[in-house]
Amino acid sequence: MTLATRDEIPAATRIVVKVGSSSISGDNAEQIGLLVDALATAHARGAEIVLVSSGAIATAIPFLSLDGRPTDLATQQAAAAVGQNVLMWRYQTSLDRYGVLAGQVLLTAGDLENATPRSNAQRAMDRLLALRILPIVNENDTVATHEIRFGDNDRLAALVAELIGAELLVLLSDVDALYTKPPYLDGARRIDHVAHGDELAGVEIGSVGRAGVGTGGAETKVSAARIAADAGTAVLITATPLVAEALAGHDVGTWFDAASEGRTAEHDAPLA
Repeated sequence: MTLATRDEIPAATRIVVKVGSSSISGDNAEQIGLLVDALATAHARGAEIVLVSSGAIATAIPFLSLDGRPTDLATQQAAAAVGQNVLMWRYQTSLDRYGVLAGQVLLTAGDLENATPRSNAQRAMDRLLALRILPIVNENDTVATHEIRFGDNDRLAALVAELIGAELLVLLSDVDALYTKPPYLDGARRIDHVAHGDELAGVEIGSVGRAGVGTGGAETKVSAARIAADAGTAVLITATPLVAEALAGHDVGTWFDAASEGRTAEHDAPLA
């Protein structure tokens, strides 16, 4: 089904949640627990949940005694290999409290844009979900090149939502919603709702995340939201500490309407 409002979120059967590096690394690593609490609650009510998680490189920074996010590709790849291991251990340790098993899925955006790897990924994801496994998806940064700086996984999350036919995509960050201008500026107003096709004229959208940690920002989230919405998935953008409220259908964040079936059919209809 296509979700029309936040009130319908508790009835969603397939949900993709994306969390950014800055929300689960460094001083915010403890937020993994509250994120898992919310995911496990939705899982317990029968929903099929996929987590798209950035953070491998950021998680590795203290273990490799680095001063910040590495800038050369080889060190980024090495950090990703170390950090991904630690990150999955942290998620599984937290999920153990609920008896939920995670499955690691490493992809690049290219895997979802080419027919054969896309079909393989879809089959694997469908089977994991049928087995009540919680897939945790990240970009395969150890072998990636330009993808390693690819929008902090926002677009990947949208492509995953499209791949599995998710009814909802939740994009989590450090900011509680999309605003009419950067929220630290005077006069910034929260945008509660974005109709499908709304170009957000007059809205000042920032393009960077927290310095030195993540690579995404509001711009990548809006772009990802439009990809998912066009594919029929409703989108909610909010902050990581509000994930439980978001998945319970409370009035938080910014809601993006999905394309309706009627509108999609009309758009795809051949010209007379």
